[in-house]
Amino acid sequence: MIFVGAMIIVLLFDVIILGRRPHVPSNRETGTALSIYVGLAVAFGIYVWVVGGNQLGGEFFAGWLTEYSLSIDNLFIFIIIMANLKVPRMYQQYALLIGIVIALILRAIFIMLGAQAIEAWSWVFYIFGAFLIYTAVKLAKENIGGDEEDAEEESKLIKFVQKVLPFTESWDHGKKLSAVQNGKRVFTPMLLVILALGMTDLLFALDSIPAIFGLTQDPFLVLMANIFALMGLRQLYFLIGNLLVKLVYLGLGLAVLLAFIGLKLIFHAMHVNELSFINGGEPFEWAPEIPIWLSLTVIIGILVITTVLSLLKSSRDAKRLEVEQLSVHEGASPGFYDQDEDTPGTEDADGSARPR
Repeated sequence: MIFVGAMIIVLLFDVIILGRRPHVPSNRETGTALSIYVGLAVAFGIYVWVVGGNQLGGEFFAGWLTEYSLSIDNLFIFIIIMANLKVPRMYQQYALLIGIVIALILRAIFIMLGAQAIEAWSWVFYIFGAFLIYTAVKLAKENIGGDEEDAEEESKLIKFVQKVLPFTESWDHGKKLSAVQNGKRVFTPMLLVILALGMTDLLFALDSIPAIFGLTQDPFLVLMANIFALMGLRQLYFLIGNLLVKLVYLGLGLAVLLAFIGLKLIFHAMHVNELSFINGGEPFEWAPEIPIWLSLTVIIGILVITTVLSLLKSSRDAKRLEVEQLSVHEGASPGFYDQDEDTPGTEDADGSARPR
């Protein structure tokens, strides 16, 4: 509880002190805060490793890396939401802060429910595992096909809310959720942003919580991994928001990661099987228990390979685009005396072309 209280204090400091005024944070501000949050996560993981042993320490690092990579994937949807609602950059920091608070509350609830379900019914691992594999297949199809289903869901929500409630499209009211306009109470775009971010957090919590329970069943480690994964998300948004488009294979990498954890959960469920209609209610003795060191190795390997391949492809695509643009430029038809006929300043007063 001491660590949880300390993280809440850090969160309040982030919300009240760092995010008290609307502004676009500088690279120095975001880089410093992000370094502090990552450093705190690593320090906590080392503490768990030393005090609780390498098993618990490995579980925390595996859970934290998984939640962090899933949170980074969230940033793609955040960027789409901000762009669709035309959120001024100075207000994006505040909207993200509210989104993070909502995410922490939702994930704390899901963690509590998930922990109780696991303690009461071991067969729930079958459901978690099957759901993660389904999510992995769905995520892979979306990335291969270029679909943006999550963004479409946000758009449907926004359109529905706009039909039901009176909204203004103006951002003149800043961070306020409602205002009086022409003598009538109306809601501001900031409320739409918060609703969209909240729904996104809810959808991603449904994926991420079963995933981390596949790596550790300790509710405290699950909660701390989620807190550390979310704490630097706002800074990461501003620091590398423009670079996220280069991580073209991140979605596929996460699909492989979720599928791996899903299989791990199903193997665990088979290993402790108690369902009477499966194997006569007896455990599957042959079902492997994937050790945490292997899980951590697979997670790090997937993230490294995904990042390297993404950057290589982005670099090749950029060079190809540069060559194509150069070819188009060199192949342009020259005008009289190798000048383009539309070049300004190459006409006489009467409009006839002349050489310069």
